Amino acid sequence: MDFAHDPYTIDLAERVRAFIDDHVLPAEPILDEQLADTPDDWSFRPIVDELRTRARADGLWNLFLPSEGGAGLTNLQYAPLAEITGWSQRLGPVAFNCAAPDTGNMELLADFGTPEQKRDWLEPLLDARMRSAFCMTEPEAPSSDATQISTQIRREGSEVVITGRKWWATGAMNPEAELLIVRGKTDPEAARHRQQSMVIVPRDTPGVRIVRPLTVFGYDDRDHGGHAEIVFDQVRVPAENVIGGEGEGFAIAQARLGPGRIHHCMRTLGMAERALALAGSRARQRSPFGRPLAEQGVVREWIAESRIELESLRLLVLKTAWLMDTVGNRQAMAEIQSIKIAVPRAAQRILDRVIQIFAAARALRLADGPDEVHLSSLGKAELRP
Repeated sequence: MDFAHDPYTIDLAERVRAFIDDHVLPAEPILDEQLADTPDDWSFRPIVDELRTRARADGLWNLFLPSEGGAGLTNLQYAPLAEITGWSQRLGPVAFNCAAPDTGNMELLADFGTPEQKRDWLEPLLDARMRSAFCMTEPEAPSSDATQISTQIRREGSEVVITGRKWWATGAMNPEAELLIVRGKTDPEAARHRQQSMVIVPRDTPGVRIVRPLTVFGYDDRDHGGHAEIVFDQVRVPAENVIGGEGEGFAIAQARLGPGRIHHCMRTLGMAERALALAGSRARQRSPFGRPLAEQGVVREWIAESRIELESLRLLVLKTAWLMDTVGNRQAMAEIQSIKIAVPRAAQRILDRVIQIFAAARALRLADGPDEVHLSSLGKAELRP
């Protein structure tokens, strides 16, 4: 296994890093201002368009897509670039047209779409002339078992008729999300993994109703287009809107989710790296009890543990990317599942330590003194002769 980055990737990483530092990070407060000025708008704010225009002019566009219309990078080449964009989860990926769910939908159309589907839907997505949403999760079906989805896709002559209810359709609150890719059952009597299909549904099709936005832990993710509940009431579209053929929906979904999962993990490493950098800066500046936090043993342990976790998981992510490139997504499934489990867990632990260093949240662990002060005092008392 060789994870060394080639000169082209190193050059791209340097350019992406400079773009994030020079343009994306300074744009974050501007995004906050624009969101505050237009609180009821689910569209991308002007700062997003400005960043996209600049990134495209700089040749930093569609970096995620290995096929035609993308940058032609392997998973291993894209890994360090995606990590860097993770330093600004809100603006980094979208600036380069590398944000979910559009990335997954573009990959799906690139791999399984007909020439007409690519012309009508993939090309506008590659050009950022529209957004999209992926409609899979349902209120009445366990989200971890997608075989149980109940949305019906019924063939009637030259059309298919879609009836069902979806939610957590990421990006669908954005009116620019003109494309909805809907997953449902075309043949409930078929073999378990041959019952489903995926269908392209234009947002403005009669019978499509965007019901409401949903929140995740209290956040509506307005800057990313939110998460919508959508009702499909006897929605009719041409049968040629089926992607890849009837009965292939489950297999197509699995192909779509593999790259999506590793992309999330790559960006999450970047988010954790930024948090660790902020923690180091804070620890050097803050001086309780007469000396900087950076000189406190427990803080040094946190930083060291975080570094070990990040370096270890980066290697696993790179191995996963290398396997996906060399033996394929199916053969790399164990590693894909491993990073999907391990990276978010580690990032959460790191962020938890960083929050504690900043002492800015979790009131019950901070009020009347941080836990660590009381632990030190309690331990001292317990060890007293």
